[in-house]
Amino acid sequence: MSQATLTSRGENQFAVSGNMNFATVPELLSQSERLFSAASAIDIDLSAVLHADSAGLALLLEWLRYGKHNSKSVHYRNVPAQLRLLAAISEVESLLEG
Repeated sequence: MSQATLTSRGENQFAVSGNMNFATVPELLSQSERLFSAASAIDIDLSAVLHADSAGLALLLEWLRYGKHNSKSVHYRNVPAQLRLLAAISEVESLLEG
């Protein structure tokens, strides 16, 4: 089974590593619920994402929804080309730009 991890890198800074897919997104969502609650803003580095599918894109959109409903800005850095392509096909690429 593939793995993914969401880690805190300090105040409001987070990073995802591993695969963002149907198998790993539930765990990433669970990790984010714990980590994001104390943050005043959410800045996520995606440079260590190895592979992503539509479930990974759905998670990024869910994190944007979370931020909006909790008055926290959400920004993504180093979005992998694979996720950018999925976002473009889905016509949501502007949502991933900070």
